[in-house]
Amino acid sequence: MSENEVFDTHLQELRRGTVVLACLRLLVTPGYGYGLLEELAARGFATDANTLYPLLRRLEKQGYLRSEWNTDEARPRKFYRTSETGAALARTMTADFRAIADAIAALPEEG
Repeated sequence: MSENEVFDTHLQELRRGTVVLACLRLLVTPGYGYGLLEELAARGFATDANTLYPLLRRLEKQGYLRSEWNTDEARPRKFYRTSETGAALARTMTADFRAIADAIAALPEEG
């Protein structure tokens, strides 16, 4: 594995949890997969459909998201919304993320 691949792997691991948190917070307002993908990218959470859709299904299976189909349009869409349990998880993750960010900020900078 090249140095760049190792570097990219570490960045991917760091970002993985932040995408979960971003989804839980953004889906307080119902949204569908493609729209969420665009909103995540616009807010600096680069991810792709092959990552996002399995994540949404997993969060729904775990009870952190709820979904329903909108069949009013020509093409049915599955909309997701953060559940009460998901909102509680998002609050906990946000507090923990802030504590970690503060701890990192207090570390010495590279010289």
